[in-house]
Amino acid sequence: MPSVFVGVIYHWLGGLASGSFYVPYKAVKRWSWEVYWLAGGIVSWLIAPWILALCLTKGLFPSLAEAFSTAPQAMGLAYLFGALWGIGGLTFGLTMRYLGMSLGMAIALGYCTVLGTIMPPIVSGTFVESMKTDPAFVVTMLGLGVCMIGVILAAIAGTSKEREMDAEAKKAAIQEFNFVKGLTVATISGVFSACMAYGLQAAEPLAVISKAHGTGDLWVGLPKLCVVLLGGLTSNAIWCGILLAKNKTAYQFFNPEVKNPNADKEGEPATHRVNMAWNYFFAGLAGLTWYMQFFFYSMGETKMGEFQFSSWTLHMASIIIFSSIWGLALREWKGTSRFTKFILGFAIFTLLYSTIVVGYGNLMKAQAADKAEAAVEAVEGEADAQAPVATEALEAETPEVPAE
Repeated sequence: MPSVFVGVIYHWLGGLASGSFYVPYKAVKRWSWEVYWLAGGIVSWLIAPWILALCLTKGLFPSLAEAFSTAPQAMGLAYLFGALWGIGGLTFGLTMRYLGMSLGMAIALGYCTVLGTIMPPIVSGTFVESMKTDPAFVVTMLGLGVCMIGVILAAIAGTSKEREMDAEAKKAAIQEFNFVKGLTVATISGVFSACMAYGLQAAEPLAVISKAHGTGDLWVGLPKLCVVLLGGLTSNAIWCGILLAKNKTAYQFFNPEVKNPNADKEGEPATHRVNMAWNYFFAGLAGLTWYMQFFFYSMGETKMGEFQFSSWTLHMASIIIFSSIWGLALREWKGTSRFTKFILGFAIFTLLYSTIVVGYGNLMKAQAADKAEAAVEAVEGEADAQAPVATEALEAETPEVPAE
């Protein structure tokens, strides 16, 4: 199997992890959002990245020290983009609040998918020329277009689902609908969420240095995640800290007795008992599952050749595919019409097809590079073969100079 399609499979696994990470959170009981989000996030953004990078790479700390000394601006940008990506993730929830799941996801993920894919080649100055002269690049961009069609179809399916809800469920789903406010927040969320792609691109010197220290090709992206996710930890920790102080919920990290929000109602106890070990286990499992999306992303990125930027399209498409499948498995689409389920199925198929198109564009580029390399080697080989013949001919034509 061509390495490019191995990369596509890695990105599918990353999408599966991202689409699945919230499931363990459902087993966390009676903790406030900021408590279980930060508990899982410490695993996602701090523990898992550093442990796996230490285990699978060579000279992690010397590589980081060298990168920060030789490319401090790139490392600073990687951290900054990670922090901005964290803001994008935090505002994603507000997008759902003001626009609903279907419309909110379509706008936010649409921005995120397009900007995260096309901005790296635009910033590098290769986008326009590649569109004019490189068929492989055009095919890859076509795959991005197919992905966007899939996103739109998923939004149509979600809108149809919301339309088929009863009035009470619909009101509960989008009780604060505000298009202008929602569009603003969705734009912020989508633009900032794409910063993960920019952060990983900015940290590329660290991957080069890690490889020079002996890290295998498959794992050179892991040190980059340590830096970028540290930025994500910063913005998320600041926001969770604000909520912990505002809601006075920090005690939940240590106290198995939590306040009952319904304690003022008759017959309700003042507190609830929490299984701390259970909550920490499932919050940690959710955090580890979340991290695995970028663990596999970094592996897939190493297989995409010159078109590493296309990894973002594959990642986003895979997330929507597997989150939709989870929605079906958890019976979130129960009671919807056949039309709605058909549109959802067609959206999943379209997104899956987009990953194949993007993969094929990368394969075309890899094959073109192999042919160019083979042609250069052939020319060099022919030149080497002709060199002795030319030398003999020159010697034959050179008259002997009689000795004095």
